[in-house]
Amino acid sequence: MKERVIVTNNHGEKLVGVLDNVGSTQLVVLCHGFRSSKDDGTLVSLASSLSSEGISAFRFDFSGNGESEGQFLYGNYWKDAEDLRVVVLYFRGKGHKVNTIIGHSKGGNAVLLYASKYQDISTAINISGRFALDRGIDGRLGKDFKHRINQYGFIYVKDKSGNVLYRVTKESLMDRLLTDTKSAVLSIPKSCRVLTIHGSRDEIVPVTDAFEFDKFIANHQLHVIDEADHNYTRHQNEVAYAVLKFIKASWEASTDKIDHSVPCPTRGNLVSSKL
Repeated sequence: MKERVIVTNNHGEKLVGVLDNVGSTQLVVLCHGFRSSKDDGTLVSLASSLSSEGISAFRFDFSGNGESEGQFLYGNYWKDAEDLRVVVLYFRGKGHKVNTIIGHSKGGNAVLLYASKYQDISTAINISGRFALDRGIDGRLGKDFKHRINQYGFIYVKDKSGNVLYRVTKESLMDRLLTDTKSAVLSIPKSCRVLTIHGSRDEIVPVTDAFEFDKFIANHQLHVIDEADHNYTRHQNEVAYAVLKFIKASWEASTDKIDHSVPCPTRGNLVSSKL
């Protein structure tokens, strides 16, 4: 059963999400990427796969995105992590066990920042997150973005027709540049098992970033999906299989075993993983 749920963050902004409720005590929270939403195809696919295995899932819009309140900001990495914190505490307050968080693209960064700061989850899954936040900026802002933002204090990002998509302020750009991914992931405790999934043909975040996460996260598993792009256009089943397999293994390994009635994912509807 799908339920619309609204959670208020620490700034008084309403965060809108969808709960795929199958009646389980355990609940997995799903986080979207840059300028995306809870309706992102990867999140919807994962929520469906989790539900089919008897696991409730909640996917929501970060503040300033989708249906949620607030202003869209280019950086906002730590604020995303704080939004996630509010969501986790909300569902724990409702009696759910929230020990697993999953994020795609920028949402993967939010998940890892959360794990580094709060250290109260057993499983974190980073799907196509970016390690080097100082890279990939000129692809959206242009090669001369530093000069222009220093001159004007902001940059308008436009589509091919010249329509403004969003505004990047110097402050929000610095928020991204000053977010230290390496220091954050080094702070993730060994008790938290982390899985990074990345496509070998990711056109947005290079697969080399995934290997950087693998270098610095203490309890880490890396799964590269051959030929997959950033949004796993033709590889959603393999992502789901890898995620479900990792979650089940994490729960079995944890001293806080969550629900032994949840079966391992079956191969019937999913493409086999190379984990």
